[in-house]
Amino acid sequence: MSMTYEEALQWIQERLKFGIKPGLERMEWMLGELGNPERRLKSVHLAGTNGKGSTLTYMRAILQEAEYKVGTFTSPYIEVFNERISINGTPISNEDLAELVAAVRPVVEALEETDLGAATEFEVITVMMFYYFGIVNPCDIVLIETGLGGRFDSTNVVYPVATVITTIGYDHMHILGETLPAIAGEKAGIIKPGIPLITGVEQPDAYEVIQETAAAKQAKVYKLGEQFAVEHTESSASGEQFHFQCPFASYENLCISMRGAHQVQNAALALMTVFYLKTYQSFLIGEEHIREGLRGAFWLGRFETLSTEPLVIIDGAHNPEGVHSLVETLRTHYSDKRITVLFSALGDKKADRMIAQLETVADRLIFTTFDFPRAVSPRLLAAHCRKEHEVFDDWQEALEQVLPSLTGGDAFIITGSLYFISEIRAYMLQT
Repeated sequence: MSMTYEEALQWIQERLKFGIKPGLERMEWMLGELGNPERRLKSVHLAGTNGKGSTLTYMRAILQEAEYKVGTFTSPYIEVFNERISINGTPISNEDLAELVAAVRPVVEALEETDLGAATEFEVITVMMFYYFGIVNPCDIVLIETGLGGRFDSTNVVYPVATVITTIGYDHMHILGETLPAIAGEKAGIIKPGIPLITGVEQPDAYEVIQETAAAKQAKVYKLGEQFAVEHTESSASGEQFHFQCPFASYENLCISMRGAHQVQNAALALMTVFYLKTYQSFLIGEEHIREGLRGAFWLGRFETLSTEPLVIIDGAHNPEGVHSLVETLRTHYSDKRITVLFSALGDKKADRMIAQLETVADRLIFTTFDFPRAVSPRLLAAHCRKEHEVFDDWQEALEQVLPSLTGGDAFIITGSLYFISEIRAYMLQT
């Protein structure tokens, strides 16, 4: 049954009503009906509280420079829905998405007649991704980002050639657990028997859980700071510079354009994974591919400059760890600026901890909201604030007041939910 792109997108998004359902049974059933396309992929599986998207982007950029065809699966989207399933950074076409829905829809609807119940939106998109990369448009490698957690995430039916756990932090605690070890246990669920793990997890209690899981599954661990290392040497207007060393190679004076010390760590995780692929999976990757890939890598909505005059930056810092990285990056790069922060968040986040950190760098702090089911009232956000602030129910009104007042000495930082900055980004690029 053929469908238009608009009909296909509507059908997918109608499944938001089924919410979040952790578990792999529905995925396994649907993929079995489709011939298990996930078994045809050569893939890297990434989990973590923060840094998944940036780490994946560095890997993709390096592999692209080496002329590999790289599929990616990421979430949420920033510009267009289709970007969640991309090849070499280009979202699949509207036609391909519509054909994917037509292909998987009979199976998805057949699932509803079983005791397993209806598939969620994310499960459907994940099935579409596996079908696309496994059957419709195979790639040399597919980089797959978990949506939530790891152990019961819909993507965790894949058997990759390497796994990556970037960081552990307090996010989605109502689902993943209240403590770092509990959250780490969920993330560690992506570790497969005999498959190596590359990780940047720092907290000893969280890393212990990951290490124990890896040992039980005989998965070799490459830990940042132990089996491989990075030295951040310089921050400048053009980005960050660093040295990198691992068991397979060492490089000096590598450069990335994405700013912040946390991006150096993300790049190190990507490099370690790339060197594993080069050493054990026969990927042909040279020094020029590494240097050019890192330098050119860019991830929408991550400390992204929308305007230089006036200076407007958006950053999807949507949890305490993300805000900490944002604050440190602002201190490093814009300590000479008067900083105005516009902030909005979802209800399942630690808004009090995020706001406390933003207060330390913001000369002007503004709270707002946006049209999204879990978006928090700006007054509830403001209740956590201990310094003078402003509240706007309409974020467009906030922009209209702030933007004309900015001078060369100002930096306007728009941050919080990725869904929020996606709206802001689209609006500002159109006006």
